[in-house]
Amino acid sequence: MSSKTPTCWALIPARAGSKRIPNKNIKLLGGHPLLAYTIRAAIDSGIFAKVIVSTDSREIADIAQKYGAEIPFLRPAKFAGDHSPDIDWVKHLLGKLFKKGNVADCFSILRPTSPFRQSETIHRAWRQFLSDNRADSLRAVEKCKQHPAKMWHVDLAANRMKPVLVNPAKHEVPWHSMQYQSLPEVYAQNASIEIAWCRTVLEKGAIAGDEIIPFFTEGHEGFDINRPEDWIVAEHLVEQNHNLLPKVSV
Repeated sequence: MSSKTPTCWALIPARAGSKRIPNKNIKLLGGHPLLAYTIRAAIDSGIFAKVIVSTDSREIADIAQKYGAEIPFLRPAKFAGDHSPDIDWVKHLLGKLFKKGNVADCFSILRPTSPFRQSETIHRAWRQFLSDNRADSLRAVEKCKQHPAKMWHVDLAANRMKPVLVNPAKHEVPWHSMQYQSLPEVYAQNASIEIAWCRTVLEKGAIAGDEIIPFFTEGHEGFDINRPEDWIVAEHLVEQNHNLLPKVSV
């Protein structure tokens, strides 16, 4: 890597159509739309040449602009479905901007569902990403709460099930019968941050690539709001300590 610091864009996905929590991305938490905290953390980090919100909703776009984000265009509906993979909208967004002469070296996906991610979190991840020039990407992870060794493949037709992970030591206690502390350490990705080279998307057609740096989130940085019960927990955390959220001045 050259001595020149790579340019990076923040990409914040905020499509409409959330099923479990209606209008989740603009639902108020601590006095501001959920989306606002991710926009603010990205801007305050000072890392990004652009803070872009990718949305298919004009209402979300207007709110995002109010809080300081750019919306170069609305996301096409074909890239905004319940089952649309990230690679589709990221590749479309980068490709369209690159064709117009707007170019960056890297991008970071920052999801609005992780409102407790601070600008310092982003700084820490960025420093880690830059420290390893052989990596394709960085992705946030945390120790899994439900260990996959306790999970099962179920064959409904046969009325049988088999463990997802099997203890390779065949004469030892099966992993599904062991205490969590005795099992191999396994990490689950969370939604707080991803960083990758744009070339990984445009040349390989993938976001993560092959060489992935683990970024270990701390405290509530990786807390992800997906279900109604997550929202209840988030509201409780904010009531207990409003400083968990990035400061929003708008």
